Amino acid sequence: MDLDVFVTAHHAEWDRLDQLLGRGRRLTGAEVDELVALYQRTATHLSLLQSTTPDPALIARLTQLVSRARSTVTGTRQASWHDAARFLTAGFPAAVYRSRRWWIPSALLSIALAAVIGWWIASHPEVQASIGASADLREMTRPGGQYETYYSSHPAASFAAQVWTNNAKAAAICLVLGAFLCVPVLWILFINMLNLGVGIGLMTSAGRLDTFLGLLLPHGLLELTAVFVAAGTGLRLGWTLIDPGPRTRRAAMAQEGRAALGMAIGLALVLFVSGLIEGFVTPSGLPTWARITIGIAAEAAFLLYVYIWGGRAVRAGEQGDVERADRSAELPTAA
Repeated sequence: MDLDVFVTAHHAEWDRLDQLLGRGRRLTGAEVDELVALYQRTATHLSLLQSTTPDPALIARLTQLVSRARSTVTGTRQASWHDAARFLTAGFPAAVYRSRRWWIPSALLSIALAAVIGWWIASHPEVQASIGASADLREMTRPGGQYETYYSSHPAASFAAQVWTNNAKAAAICLVLGAFLCVPVLWILFINMLNLGVGIGLMTSAGRLDTFLGLLLPHGLLELTAVFVAAGTGLRLGWTLIDPGPRTRRAAMAQEGRAALGMAIGLALVLFVSGLIEGFVTPSGLPTWARITIGIAAEAAFLLYVYIWGGRAVRAGEQGDVERADRSAELPTAA
């Protein structure tokens, strides 16, 4: 294709489209029809140039022109309470449900790893000695030691806020780093399970595993589930980069990336609940059975929410993506 001839043949149409866009809402009915027709033709021109002509300046100009025209033709949509309700009742649970084949295996393998690490530490005094001096370990695991006072060492409200912030940050990191071929997510999971395994092993060796679980389970069930969901979603995102399936890699990453962004918001809400439990229930004077019951109830409520509402939404066609009107076009739309 002769670029100079092509530009000469069509630059008047591009200039006219730019002129109409500059007039904003002050267009007659005939001019609106003209704008739509020029938008469609310019989108076709852009698609043709992108596939045949390496002229970045011209492509950049037409890309901006088509983007402005698309916004004018399709209009802009303001977020509303309907969007928030749709996200909570369909989008978020559907995204978690769709990722279950990633986060459930991640959860099972991670818990198994933590159990193995805990058994290894509890069964080998030399490993315990490598972790810390015996006096320090006794201080950590004794009644009223660091493992127990950790949850009551700060005011409940500030502690809950701190825990929520840290956990939400960790979940977001898992979601974002998943795009780097899954490796960082696996490392984050390993570090979390290593810390959990150390606690299990040291408290088991001190004969106080029941106390440790009584402190962990009230908030840990929901908190760890949120971390596993974030990790599983990050792994899914990383695998999409490797194997996008029938979609183009760009389209697949865009869809899964938008779903992961929504997942970060939803998991922040889940972790807010677990932070409240960790700040107010875990260190409370309630009996151990009552605290664990609260944790199990919160975990069961989340799983029912995902499997009932999320499963229903997925069967209805929900993908956990944003509304179609809010998605960028994958390719310029031609007439």
